[in-house]
Amino acid sequence: MNPRCVSLANCEPFVTKDGSIIREILAHRNSSIRQQSLAEATIPPGTATDAHYHPKTEEIYFLVQGEGVMHLGEDVFRVRTGDAVPIPPGTIHWIENDQELELKLLCCCAPGYEHDDTVLVPNPSDTD
Repeated sequence: MNPRCVSLANCEPFVTKDGSIIREILAHRNSSIRQQSLAEATIPPGTATDAHYHPKTEEIYFLVQGEGVMHLGEDVFRVRTGDAVPIPPGTIHWIENDQELELKLLCCCAPGYEHDDTVLVPNPSDTD
């Protein structure tokens, strides 16, 4: 592995605590990066991540393929390729792919992503 360049093609996918399929591109586990992380998340058609928040971590979602519905605190809005969503620490959020194509986004976390900083919560739309 070249520590100066990590190829997405060489990043093994895994499922995170919120149920999304992640390929961690840059993080302390595979590079010299220490204060943030960058990953690609894939949300299959007709699915959603689990509602969750991060007590310490702020995130940026940048959609690179597809569109869906973003739930961010009390706000619900459509997102599509080219949109960036800032997610402050402590904000409950999840994203739904209500389309027929995979939704892919880049997720930047600071500090870097850790399972221990993900708190799952009941999905408010499941209680209707």
